[in-house]
Amino acid sequence: MSEPAITFYRLQACPFCERVTRKLQEYDLDYRSRFVEPMHSDRDVVQRLTGKRTVPAIVDESTGVTMSESANIVEYLDATYGERGMGVA
Repeated sequence: MSEPAITFYRLQACPFCERVTRKLQEYDLDYRSRFVEPMHSDRDVVQRLTGKRTVPAIVDESTGVTMSESANIVEYLDATYGERGMGVA
């Protein structure tokens, strides 16, 4: 089986990360979780990807999108994988 297209960078018990988790599950999307360092200053991987050290962050290899901020991610997932994003008018 191939690797999921979406990589989700997150923290344990982060309410903003949980918001994104619920949306990924709602659309039954396969994703891999990467738990990041709790210390903001140690999140070098996330900074290299998004230019910020904040989580949540996702990388969607199927669309080439990399983004952070839970509201932006949820909006992106709705537009890309929700009914509107699946070609339904």
